Amino acid sequence: MLAIGEFSRLTHLSVRTLRRYHEAGLLEPAAVDDATGYRYYRADQIPVAQIIHRLRELDVPLPEVRRILRSPDPDARGTLVANHLRRLEAELDRTRAAVASLRRLLQPEPTALEVELRAVPATTVAAIEDDVDHDDVVAWYAGAMAELDAFLGEPAGVPGGLYDNALFEKGRGHVLVYRPAAEPPHRGRVHPVELPAVELAVTTHAGEHDDIDVTYGELGAWVVANALAVAGPVREHYLVGPRDTPDAAAWRTEIGWPVFRVAPH
Repeated sequence: MLAIGEFSRLTHLSVRTLRRYHEAGLLEPAAVDDATGYRYYRADQIPVAQIIHRLRELDVPLPEVRRILRSPDPDARGTLVANHLRRLEAELDRTRAAVASLRRLLQPEPTALEVELRAVPATTVAAIEDDVDHDDVVAWYAGAMAELDAFLGEPAGVPGGLYDNALFEKGRGHVLVYRPAAEPPHRGRVHPVELPAVELAVTTHAGEHDDIDVTYGELGAWVVANALAVAGPVREHYLVGPRDTPDAAAWRTEIGWPVFRVAPH
């Protein structure tokens, strides 16, 4: 039997931490002296203490640590840890994206934005559309595009989307995603839609979409600086995206801002 001080030295965990693990029901001492309250541990509890320490270093919540330790099935324990690691990786990706966006915004001389003024003719597409909350757009887009792919088969052109101004201004607005098709079908939510002709100020966003708002801001500033007025929903064209490659660095999204030139007074 090891006194708590000895156990502390062997595990590199403070006495205070070991007491906290005891109180939380994570690591019960092998024995507690009724007269003195001293805690004693067995040598085979050393790896358990170290496992708890590692899990807490990974910010695994206490209830989940208890579930991991109490699960008799190694596969179940592995699944619980793997799920938490995936959440950590997702948070790390979001942190990295936020840091990259900040660096882009704070650089003293931003890279000059390449903008093309483009006349887009009216065209009929296969589309799915609905009113969507801003926070649900990514999930809704994935489902809608999967349905379009299922009904249309091989791509006949670049997919795209139209995003109503209310989506950004009010947090909910009309969203339409589409794929070009020679004969758009009426199947499920898929139906033909004629997109009207439009003049667009177009730029390309490189990489994943976590900082696409920065490109939106740069394009909007360009529109204002070049005396162009905005009219109608923003259009996006997905030249390369997650449907094409898992390499986010290779993704390319065209942002098309509907414009018309302001006549001089």
